[in-house]
Amino acid sequence: MRLRLGLGLGLGLGLRLRTKTKTEVETEEEVLLPFRKIGDVEHHYSAVITQSDLEKLIHKLSKAEEISFDTETTNIDANLAELVGMSFCIKAGEAFYVPCPANQQETRKILEQFESLFIDESKIWIGQNIKYDLLVLKWYGIELKGKLFDTMLAHYAIEPEGKRNMDLLSEKYLRYEPIHIDELIGKKARQTKSTGESQGNMRDVELEKITDYAAEDADITFQLKETFTSLLKKEKVEKVFNVIDNPLVKVLTDMEFEGIRIDEGFLKNYSVELEKEAAISEKKVFELAGVHFNLASPKQLGEVLFDKLKLDTNAKKTKTGQYQTGEEVLLKLAAKGHSIAEEIINFRELTKLKSTYVDSLPLLINPKTGRVHTKYGQAVAVTGRLASNNPNLQNIPVRTDRGKEIRKAFIPRDKNHVLLSADYSQIELRIVAAISGDKNMCEAFKAGMDIHAATAAKVFGVDINEVTKEMRYKSKSVNFGIIYGQGAFGLADNLGISRTEAKEIIDSYKKEFPGIQNYMNNTINFAREHGFVETLMGRKRWLKDINSANFTVRGFAERNAINSPIQGTAADMIKLSMQKVHAAIKKEKMKSKMILQVHDELVFDAARDEVHELKPLILEYMEKALPLPSDVPVIADCGQGENWLEAH
Repeated sequence: MRLRLGLGLGLGLGLRLRTKTKTEVETEEEVLLPFRKIGDVEHHYSAVITQSDLEKLIHKLSKAEEISFDTETTNIDANLAELVGMSFCIKAGEAFYVPCPANQQETRKILEQFESLFIDESKIWIGQNIKYDLLVLKWYGIELKGKLFDTMLAHYAIEPEGKRNMDLLSEKYLRYEPIHIDELIGKKARQTKSTGESQGNMRDVELEKITDYAAEDADITFQLKETFTSLLKKEKVEKVFNVIDNPLVKVLTDMEFEGIRIDEGFLKNYSVELEKEAAISEKKVFELAGVHFNLASPKQLGEVLFDKLKLDTNAKKTKTGQYQTGEEVLLKLAAKGHSIAEEIINFRELTKLKSTYVDSLPLLINPKTGRVHTKYGQAVAVTGRLASNNPNLQNIPVRTDRGKEIRKAFIPRDKNHVLLSADYSQIELRIVAAISGDKNMCEAFKAGMDIHAATAAKVFGVDINEVTKEMRYKSKSVNFGIIYGQGAFGLADNLGISRTEAKEIIDSYKKEFPGIQNYMNNTINFAREHGFVETLMGRKRWLKDINSANFTVRGFAERNAINSPIQGTAADMIKLSMQKVHAAIKKEKMKSKMILQVHDELVFDAARDEVHELKPLILEYMEKALPLPSDVPVIADCGQGENWLEAH
């Protein structure tokens, strides 16, 4: 049975492979032991075709406490996918595949027969990236009521870095090589461009092949669950998985399903406006250069700036021999008063906004809903933060007025709704104060003071009422820079001041806020001894280079050691608040929906007649989600508007 051959062997190897990740040691046994394939192990995979067999399967599943579940579909985008089939496993080595016809009405009839299972709150549903499967079912009007166990997220808690697709996890922890999707539908389009072939459709795969493929998926996931349950306990990250990441799956499923409405008319007009401004900017660059050239060509741009105009006789070149013309180079030239560099930066901003955001957003509108459905990645960022794509909301520019304008395109579903935007106030600095226990910074937050002004008063030795804008700006840079391990050189470059002045500011900062320097030293020492750092909730970040002999490599690891507990705790906090707000909205049977999450901000499509009730609810759960040490208060703010920009 698969249980003996797969799981029994996998547990031991799984633990050894986990050690390998930390120490980069590979034992001879691991190298020599070959992967097994489907033909090497005893298994029983069957397709469920007849009504009688379907009823028997449902009865069998009804007796199980845990069910490994997977879907096969027509599209990797769950919001556009149709079910091709479902696979189930409740015992290692034995799994079942239920094909679903192209006729959607017939598929719905099959799903209706599983309803008693899907709504059973006592069940535990095991899946690999199970959010996808939940979202597919949600489009058929089905919600799984039971608890979840996502093997992808379990592995993320155990080992935050690296890849974690099912094939890789199976090979690593079970020493088993699954059937590859290429064997069923061919390679992805980008892999077959040379031959002109395109990837096939799962509906076209013969029953025997898709049965083995799908059933094997459910079987592997079932076995990985037991392996990861042991490892979660061994690595002491059960809390991260059970309390934070795993329960968030259903919240994100609902958010992805809802999506957000986009104002296409605004984007169309803004695109025209940006195009006009870009043309004017391009003309100015040519006038300043005294020559027409291809502004999109780094090679031609470098030749104009450094060969023709000779703006920097010591200009650096790339490995290919052409001049470097990136943003950092242009910013330094602009700071020296070269107006052409400033105009090139302006041109690049205009063209990037137009192509990457303004013209791209309408292409992402779902034809079924007329809305944009961003996808959230829970197992991407090593710090615990959520990632998003299609669109990547975290990359939408907010530092410039032009970039902020893009937020105007995100609007409520109709005239009876309004957007709410709630975000944490200076949450990472509050966490720094809390976990460092620095007396001066903690007191400033407790007193409700402007933290950057309070910092400036201490650093420059003046009364808080005498703090100038320049002092506050410099202190703000130190406050945020210290989190990322910024030194005198970086601060000097950032503020445009001498390195001597920057060093004096940092020395004064360390003197007035000694707890923060102690936190940095203690955290680095802990990381060197244990190989990891962790958040308040116990989320670990492994730092394999923390004891590297290479100064640069070690320095990078040390900065990650300082920052990860801070950024990770902020990520844990907003994830906990999302769960609580989502549950409260459901409990109160509100029409309002939580629809977006971007770093420290949550966005809601709120019914106008619920705003007065929803706002305090959001703020209460955000502020109480994760109490901070040293009694540092957590503050959140909530605005509203007819678009995202107005709400924020």
